[in-house]
Amino acid sequence: MVNDPVADFIIQLKNATAVKKVSVTVPYSKLKHAVAVKLEEHGYVQAVAKRGKRVRKLLEVELCYEGGASRIKGVDRISKPGRRVYMPMSSIQPVRFGKGSLILSTPKGIMTGEEAKREHVGGEALFKIW
Repeated sequence: MVNDPVADFIIQLKNATAVKKVSVTVPYSKLKHAVAVKLEEHGYVQAVAKRGKRVRKLLEVELCYEGGASRIKGVDRISKPGRRVYMPMSSIQPVRFGKGSLILSTPKGIMTGEEAKREHVGGEALFKIW
């Protein structure tokens, strides 16, 4: 049983890129799907697809490589089940001097740090990816 599905999802992505896998299949949830779509928009993964019906839905994520190197170099989980971290718009800063992204869960949906600053919203900081 997984207590932190978002952390499990991002670590599976990181581990799969370390061994050069083409795709990763994880159990489906709306939150993981929204995070995967946001990662696809920013070029960290190549494609996202929902497979299956009813109880046996799966999320299939194709990983993105550039010249044999993965686009995902590392991830860092910020908000955890034991300690939720919320960030107001004023405290959102660039990740790795602009080379990475901060993924937030805001009232307007899953956003990156840059999008949240543009929309003037804060939210729960899920993780950093670079």
